[in-house]
Amino acid sequence: MTAPATRAAVIGTGSWGTTFAAVLADAGCEVTLWGRREEVCTQISTEHRNDAYLPGVRLPDAVRATTDVRVALAGAQIVAIAIPAQSARSTLEPLRGLIEPGAIAVSLMKGVELESDRRMSEVVAEALSLPPERVAVVSGPNLAREIADRQPTATVVAATSQETAQRVAQACASGYFRPYTNVDVVGVELCGAVKNIIAVAVGIAQGSGFGHNTMATVITRGLVEITRLGLALGADAETFSGLAGMGDLVATCASPLSRNHTLGVHIGQGKSLDEAIAATGGTAEGVKSSASVLELAGTVGVEMPITAAVVAVLHHGLPVDQMAQLLLARPHKAEKV
Repeated sequence: MTAPATRAAVIGTGSWGTTFAAVLADAGCEVTLWGRREEVCTQISTEHRNDAYLPGVRLPDAVRATTDVRVALAGAQIVAIAIPAQSARSTLEPLRGLIEPGAIAVSLMKGVELESDRRMSEVVAEALSLPPERVAVVSGPNLAREIADRQPTATVVAATSQETAQRVAQACASGYFRPYTNVDVVGVELCGAVKNIIAVAVGIAQGSGFGHNTMATVITRGLVEITRLGLALGADAETFSGLAGMGDLVATCASPLSRNHTLGVHIGQGKSLDEAIAATGGTAEGVKSSASVLELAGTVGVEMPITAAVVAVLHHGLPVDQMAQLLLARPHKAEKV
């Protein structure tokens, strides 16, 4: 007798939420998306498309959508969350008590909450009143459009409980999507949050006319910043050379599909932050997370010069042409983490 399909809910009908819903469905799950836009949910359910966020992509028949969150969560054993990091707490708190007993909440978000400096798994656990062992995170080279087109990729599923990580990995594994498990939640989440900031810096450099030497320099030294912060917060050093670390960093910094990279390019070309956000056409988490990450680094005494330079440009009016000078004028020293 065939076991019943795993039921999953995805909170958020944007590009990554819709893509992950398709991944879950292709892995054999029955999936219901929840979103606020009636027209988007109707199109997903009736036409198996989401033209607002994934034009041209045919979604699996096992994916449907609703504006009624109770319907979406009913019976769901996996609840994936793909909403902007800075609105996560206010969106999730009203859902407290609606999650099925034993269900796992999966954060697809990459950021650090302003004011509290909480990682997204911490926000999810607090907002939904869940124990940490029932919260997992997914991070890695996860450019939504490429995955939606079913291009081969690997990712990391992290949870403090190996059993939880394995349950989520099993629910999303398919012929094109390969999950690896990890219990280093701190390291995996910090990689996902800080790489967005480094991608903004790379975009600024490219928008300013700099080439691949500069890009390689920013990516490499950016990985050093991520590693320093992670180690100071108790992360595993091996995480940073893996998929969630170097893998995601390279994808986000090099691809025009990355909103953070794209926003940086617009800034480098002379647009204001508001103009760059409008031109990017979506949430670039690195904009707001840059300030919270820099604040978090300050609490543990970690120096993050690239992050500090991005904050100075985005939030404090530092002219773009002074960014490189600020970084290159730093004291000379031996290369090390």
